[in-house]
Amino acid sequence: MIFPNSQATTYNDKVVRQFAIMTVVWGVVGMLVGVIIAAQLAWPELNFGISFLSFGRLRPLHTNAVIFAFGGCALFATSFYVVQRTCQVRLFGDKLAAFVFWGWQIIILSAAVSLPLGFTTGKEYAELEWPIDILITLVWVAYAVVFFGTIGTRKVRHIYVANWFFGAMILAVALLHLGNSAEMPAGIMKSYSAYAGVQDAMVQWWYGHNAVGFFLTAGFLGMVYYFIPKQAGRPVYSYRLSVVHFWALIFTYMWAGPHHLHYTALPDWTQSVGMVFSLILLAPSWGGMINGIMTLSGAWHKLRDDPILRFLIVSLSFYGMSTFEGPMMSIKTVNALSHYTDWTVGHVHSGALGWVGLVTMGSMYYLVPKLFGRTQMFSMKAVELHFWIATIGIVLYIAALWIAGVMQGLMWRSINADGTLTYTFVESVKASYPFYVLRVLGGLLYLVGMLIMLWNTIKTATAGRAVNVTIPSVTAHA
Repeated sequence: MIFPNSQATTYNDKVVRQFAIMTVVWGVVGMLVGVIIAAQLAWPELNFGISFLSFGRLRPLHTNAVIFAFGGCALFATSFYVVQRTCQVRLFGDKLAAFVFWGWQIIILSAAVSLPLGFTTGKEYAELEWPIDILITLVWVAYAVVFFGTIGTRKVRHIYVANWFFGAMILAVALLHLGNSAEMPAGIMKSYSAYAGVQDAMVQWWYGHNAVGFFLTAGFLGMVYYFIPKQAGRPVYSYRLSVVHFWALIFTYMWAGPHHLHYTALPDWTQSVGMVFSLILLAPSWGGMINGIMTLSGAWHKLRDDPILRFLIVSLSFYGMSTFEGPMMSIKTVNALSHYTDWTVGHVHSGALGWVGLVTMGSMYYLVPKLFGRTQMFSMKAVELHFWIATIGIVLYIAALWIAGVMQGLMWRSINADGTLTYTFVESVKASYPFYVLRVLGGLLYLVGMLIMLWNTIKTATAGRAVNVTIPSVTAHA
């Protein structure tokens, strides 16, 4: 069937360019703060006695910068790029799209100011106070209108699966944000949660785990299903599996949050439900990983010469590893050893640095040249160097924390014959010191990789020029 498009128009890639550049900029900022606080754990005097440089102030700044500034800008850039190409229409509402960009940057800057000053709700990944929460809501509604408006005006009947993942992310994050951020203002930058006690903890980790599940997983799987086939020049290995992956993932993820609250005041049956759904989650997660990697069937040789494809495929390997480790750590007997140790921190960073970081870098390396009218990045050797530095940094980082975490768990539960603790807590901290130093080294390597990417992105953007891509005048499909 043929649908003529009477008026030749161009895609709105201006907002994509803006978000792509800021993805790299905020990536450097987020990783830099991460290295600083990792160094503070090894050498506490590095806070210099200044309150807003203390670990407790900078740590939420780091998580917000990496998740919502770096990861968020990547999601906006890629979803706006992908939805236009797969629907073959211009973004719905240019002014709304511009509001999404500038509104999100104001949110990030507000976090960068308020968190070091100590304005926080104390909720993991939801520390920002109520005025900023309101702005987040407005920007997110505008984002939804732009994205789903583009879907609604599409010239192609089929909705490609990448858009399903982006769309699910948008709807789920809206639900999570509104639910967890319900609070009573008690001043311009102070509020109290609408929930109390164990209910507050339950709502918080329903939000916290699903922020990982939808913001940091579903959205980035949208990147996988578009950019890997594009970069490999191969169709998705199994489109049917991608649809099964989608429905299984979005149903299962919502129920896994209670595994963060094992051995707490949360009712035991709720903890068990979280554990069971976490174990079920292994199946759709690995189904998606296998689908992405097997897209290279018949094109494995491209991994030798294409560092961008290597970023994308290795990210899926880390996704598979993290989504195996997570369900295992949700088992109560394993959690009794791992909980509150650096094993958990290692698990989080294998997902954040290995999965989210690498798939974002691969997607940006694909996007940036196209957005600035070049065939490839300014220096492909720098892309290759970035890949190896980042990968070595990740391995150093997570291996150090896995070892430290297991050691901490074993030391804390070790008892003498008379029932007294074998080790004091301070002894476990002292034993962790060499691994904290190793973590700094791993994080520093990862930061160097980001700086290389920033240089390469600036050189690519300045050597090229912003291009306006014309939407095909005739769209054909069976």
